[in-house]
Amino acid sequence: MLVLTRKQNESIRIGDDIDIKVLGIEGDQVKLGINAPKSVDIHRTEVYLDIQHRNNEAANLSVDVLDLLKNESKEP
Repeated sequence: MLVLTRKQNESIRIGDDIDIKVLGIEGDQVKLGINAPKSVDIHRTEVYLDIQHRNNEAANLSVDVLDLLKNESKEP
């Protein structure tokens, strides 16, 4: 993991088109501004993990439904 120290109003550049700027520091919270192309999804980690979990559940449900339909079509 790369660890960088930044002060308020300082930025970090990722690649050619992503810029992360420290907008404010209040107590134990840091407010970040992120400039990135619209094609780049940006989520808080807990939201990203929830999306992944829901997508996995939906994919598994689809397989279960397909199996159920396949078995029903085999019945006389």
